[in-house]
Amino acid sequence: MIKEFPEDFIWGTSASSYQIEGAHLKDGRGPCIWDTFSQIPGKIENGDTGNIAADHYHRYKEDVAMLAKIGIKHYNLSVSWSRVQPLGRGEINPKGIQFYSDLIDELIKNDITPWIHLYHWDIPTALQLETDGFLNPDIADYFADYAEICFKNFGDRVKHWSTFNEPWVNSILCYGKGVMAPGRTSNTEPYIVGHNILRAHGKAVDVYRRKYQKKQKGVIGIINNCDWREPFSDSQEDKDAAQRALEFFLGWFADPIFLGDYPEIMKKNIGDRLPKFTEEDIKLIKGSSDFFGLNHYSTSLAENADLTKEYEINVYDNGGLFKDERVVLHADPSWKKTEMGWNVVPWGLRKLLNWVDKRYNHPEIFVTENGIATPDKVVNGAVDDQERIDYLNGYISEAHNAIQDGVDLKGYFVWSFIDNFEWALGYSKRFGLHYVDFKTGERIPKKSAHWLKKVMQNNGV
Repeated sequence: MIKEFPEDFIWGTSASSYQIEGAHLKDGRGPCIWDTFSQIPGKIENGDTGNIAADHYHRYKEDVAMLAKIGIKHYNLSVSWSRVQPLGRGEINPKGIQFYSDLIDELIKNDITPWIHLYHWDIPTALQLETDGFLNPDIADYFADYAEICFKNFGDRVKHWSTFNEPWVNSILCYGKGVMAPGRTSNTEPYIVGHNILRAHGKAVDVYRRKYQKKQKGVIGIINNCDWREPFSDSQEDKDAAQRALEFFLGWFADPIFLGDYPEIMKKNIGDRLPKFTEEDIKLIKGSSDFFGLNHYSTSLAENADLTKEYEINVYDNGGLFKDERVVLHADPSWKKTEMGWNVVPWGLRKLLNWVDKRYNHPEIFVTENGIATPDKVVNGAVDDQERIDYLNGYISEAHNAIQDGVDLKGYFVWSFIDNFEWALGYSKRFGLHYVDFKTGERIPKKSAHWLKKVMQNNGV
């Protein structure tokens, strides 16, 4: 029996510029912080870089044809800030504008609707070195200027915008735990960065709404990521820990936008290290998303932490700053794990969607990323990634259950349409529906790509 989705449900796939484009210094593109970070020995697994990646810059027509072949109708891509504006401010790079314009046209020609997110962790190196990037309040104005360049040049054809993808990652993994560019470790900087991202988002949305939205008839929002947190036990302490973990993860960025300020528990636990919004900030930030963008991959059990004890913390388990959040994460021994070490728990998506629905007053939600890294191998010219199919089938089924619960879920995007540069893990992890031989650039649709085509044709699983 097919679990059928609403008639107007949107199916899509996602990718990001640095992870697939390559052509890192081609046609006037300036370096971004990942170009710089990947040159530091030991920072990226196997010394990999995104210099070539999947070479999407040169092969975008082939890639769009590949998307069309499996029936993709919506594609969420990011723009490389340093390809459009090499120094992050000032001069525009016409060849960068031309590339994205051509890519958008190619998508539309193939009946694929482009969705654009403006920032996926790749600030221009010049802006990072000259102004301290997201640690500088001025970043809000630089970002709004960059966003306007994109609205002006692409907004006649692009009707779905988001400002930032996963600001939590940009704050915690880039500035708190130091595993992502620019590789900083601090218990203060993540909150400054998060604060400035929210301010930058608010200013960019204000520019769009005042100058472009009415004429271009598009929507704009932000994409947050969150894993579900299930209480480790029935104790009130662990129930509180699970709620606290969700507020530190998703509430950090969603509360100011949908409710007008940071969660109270963050203010209490972080104290003066958490910046405060001005009245002007709140005017721009509150109500600044036309939809709720959500990326989701995994679930953990949340236990209240005893700060007098020592705990072993895994940087990739997506815990926040331990002494602020005061939560220890666990896995049920029966759960399967992905190549990333993330727990496969499909019902966590349903619970998270219901949590979002209740907390933020029934918003329109799009799951803009969901996917799995699997140990894919080419055998006789094909890739049998049944593990990915099983994962996606489970999560899509639970998305359907959430709709039955009354959640206003409007769309679902698989991460990713193609194997890519997985940040600090280089090319050691494969998330794609299409296999890439990174030596030759050859693309091979995996079994999951053919499976997804049927899901979209049937509008259900």
